[in-house]
Amino acid sequence: MDSDTTADFTVENVEKALHQLYYDPNMENKNLAQKWLMQAQVSPQAWHFCWILLRPDKVPEIQYFGASALHTKISRYWGDIPAEQYDSLKSQLFSQIAHFASGSKIVLTRLCVALASLALNMMPETWPGAVTEMVRMFQEEGGDVDGRARCLALLELLTVLPEEFQTSRLPQYRKGQVRGALGREWAAVYPLLQQLLQQPDSPPLVKARVLKCLSSWVLLDVPLNQSEGLVEAAFTALADPELFDTAVEAIVNTISQPDSQRYVNTLLKLVPQVLQLQDQLRDAIQNGDMETSHGICRIAVSLGETHSRTLLAQVDHWQSFLALVNMIMFCTGIPGHYPVNETTSSLTLSFWYTLQEDIMSFEADKQAVYLQVYRPVYFQLVDVLLHKAQFPSDEEYASWSSDEKEQFRIYRVDISDTLMYVYEMLGAELLSNLYDKLGRLLTNTELTSTWQHTEALLYGFQSIAETIDVNYSDVIPGLIGLIPRINVSNVQLADTVMFTIGALAEWLADHPVMLSSVLPLVLQALGNPELSISSVSTLKKICRECKYDLPPYASNIVAVSQEVLIKQIHKTSQCMWLMQALGFLLSALPVDEILRNLHTLITPYIQQLEKLAHETPNPSNKLAIIHILGLLSNLFTTLDISKQEEESGENAPPSKPAPPQTGPNPVVVVLQQVFALIQTVLSKWLNDSQVVEAVCAIFEKSVKTLLHDFAPMVSQLSEMLGQMYSTIPQASALDLTRQMVHIFASETNHFPPIKALFELVTSVTLGIFQQGPRDHPDIVDSFMQLQAQTELIPRCSDVPPVAQVLQGDGKLLLVAVLEAIGGQSSRSLMDHFAEVLFSLNKHCFALLTLWLKEALRSPGFPSSRVTEEQKETFSQQLLRERVNKRRVKDIVKEFTLLCRGLHGTEYAADY
Repeated sequence: MDSDTTADFTVENVEKALHQLYYDPNMENKNLAQKWLMQAQVSPQAWHFCWILLRPDKVPEIQYFGASALHTKISRYWGDIPAEQYDSLKSQLFSQIAHFASGSKIVLTRLCVALASLALNMMPETWPGAVTEMVRMFQEEGGDVDGRARCLALLELLTVLPEEFQTSRLPQYRKGQVRGALGREWAAVYPLLQQLLQQPDSPPLVKARVLKCLSSWVLLDVPLNQSEGLVEAAFTALADPELFDTAVEAIVNTISQPDSQRYVNTLLKLVPQVLQLQDQLRDAIQNGDMETSHGICRIAVSLGETHSRTLLAQVDHWQSFLALVNMIMFCTGIPGHYPVNETTSSLTLSFWYTLQEDIMSFEADKQAVYLQVYRPVYFQLVDVLLHKAQFPSDEEYASWSSDEKEQFRIYRVDISDTLMYVYEMLGAELLSNLYDKLGRLLTNTELTSTWQHTEALLYGFQSIAETIDVNYSDVIPGLIGLIPRINVSNVQLADTVMFTIGALAEWLADHPVMLSSVLPLVLQALGNPELSISSVSTLKKICRECKYDLPPYASNIVAVSQEVLIKQIHKTSQCMWLMQALGFLLSALPVDEILRNLHTLITPYIQQLEKLAHETPNPSNKLAIIHILGLLSNLFTTLDISKQEEESGENAPPSKPAPPQTGPNPVVVVLQQVFALIQTVLSKWLNDSQVVEAVCAIFEKSVKTLLHDFAPMVSQLSEMLGQMYSTIPQASALDLTRQMVHIFASETNHFPPIKALFELVTSVTLGIFQQGPRDHPDIVDSFMQLQAQTELIPRCSDVPPVAQVLQGDGKLLLVAVLEAIGGQSSRSLMDHFAEVLFSLNKHCFALLTLWLKEALRSPGFPSSRVTEEQKETFSQQLLRERVNKRRVKDIVKEFTLLCRGLHGTEYAADY
């Protein structure tokens, strides 16, 4: 189908295009056909061909397109339909739906959606009582369509009507009117649905459609007390396996509506109905029927979670709500391992958070009463959650797929988050409870326990200690004492031991005497590749939090770390973390010791880099070079001796004053030693953006960490950056230049090299812009971020060259900004353009006044959609605002909507 034949939208051509779309094996032809059909669907000719395409002699694919075209015209181009044609269009649609009631289901649905759209556009003035008329039309005996088919067609129409409303393009004020009209029509729908659901001879298919229809209508906030009978009937339908899923959806959708909390009496009637499902729930679990247990759990959680505060407040009914809470607890502790044996327990976790929030939100006296009842429940919940968090047996876990293992990992994270919330209610008693259980497990020889049980209890500690300040807990010393007694016979248990130690790093900083108990375990674990993530991240936390207490262990930590790095036990990312850990560690040592350790640590890498620098570039040595440069970058990211003085007052004990720094910073010493080698590497790899990026990262991270201590390197680095960028411009060089400008441009000593570098990269980049900046988006982005370090417009009054630039090119800038506001740029960027206008208005008011008048005088500028009057209003509003930047942003947003023809539409509603 030729995409140029846009005017020839005949029935024959539409049918040819549809054949091409469905049956042509060539994807390009399919895409062309789809594009052409989309144009056909919105063309004026669609009103003619859509009815022909619906004829009985056409195949369903063609009929479906006809019905879709009808819906498109009605929903998107309602304004094109003359009012006198509304009734005939309505009659035709009724007739077509009656015909397709016993025909193709997909075509029937599209026709119902079209009629629904028609009704929404005509309600309430032009077609009052639309739903009542629909019900009446389909209940009348008509033609050769049997009653059941007519009934199903009516139910389909009633179901899609609220759904179409949710997605309709009605303006906001109309949406409110139509929602109100639909709400009033529920009185015509309810009796029909109730009759069909309670009629003994109603087929299961009809009942299922009724339940689906109920699900759809409750989204319109139908009052809960007005659908009570249907909800009761839906509970009855849960006993029928054929209706179970749709009944669950109907019940959940009904009780999940936030507005339903107003109907307390109805909610109280629902609680016993949910509780009556417990036998069915237990049977389902016993029979391994996951779908049924899942559905019943959804109902219980929806009622409990949506209405926990309302039901808690009904103190006369506290026992029935407590029974509902216990039913949800049963769902949380459902037997089997998630996600292999069950997928239900995860649904309940958010309920426990909501219930706790609601309990804690009551005034103190009421809260005390609720806590008396619910604290024991939450202690029970902790036991249940830790049981669910347990790993399966080694054999079973080995049989799980990687996807199942990942789902289980995420599930455990969710349990961890829940335990963290629960701690806020149960407090220190929770930690004591966990400690007592772990202590009995590890010290009572008569107890036979599995590693899974020990791991789960430790995981509970870890979950709380990771985010809660446990410094005042009296059980942590005992826990630290217990950890070395754990018989670590399993990777998962070893991981959790590591993560638990890491979670206690801040506590260890306040209790350094305990470091000797756990540090050997961490250093030993570093040598095990299976514990890579947990051991390295834990060492990093300890080195960060406890660095002032680690000097006695420093040589051992460096030696073990160096050994595992040389043996290449860990993956690249963990090697980088390990270097960061060592940076923290070395930061607390005297400068001479730092230099000695640095020499030991990085000499092997410098030697390797020297060898690689003289080899012919290839993919293998490229990876090695990037790896070594990455190790240095990460080491220098955290090696910061300047923070010794800052932190010694607060975090470090007064007995450990920071050693005074003499001479240059150790990082600078190392960088100066390897500078020539880095230049050699660059000379071979200047064409490779990844290697250049890795080189720049070393200096960028060093500059960020050292700040003004980096000063000795400024001159030579500026020169190297200039040479690099002149030869092959790359974004990473600009990013490093930005850091240098930000820190050193204001310092007199360093201004000459920084200025020379800034001018050079600006000149080179402008040359790239003249060739076509679109080919270098990364350079454009980085260059603009570099230029953002400089002030321009605010300096026009005190820097004459800036004033000259603005006088010469300011109007050009304004025209570009107005073009963007007029529709040439995304609406999401309007705040940025508003800031430019605000700055011009604040600092160059006279010039802006003149430029605005000249620019907006052009007809059709910045958009043909705005009138001269609207442009004048925009100009006056803008020039009035020289103080309120927020108001300027609002003025620009208003004007850009007018320019785009979107003012007052649904697209403007959320803008």
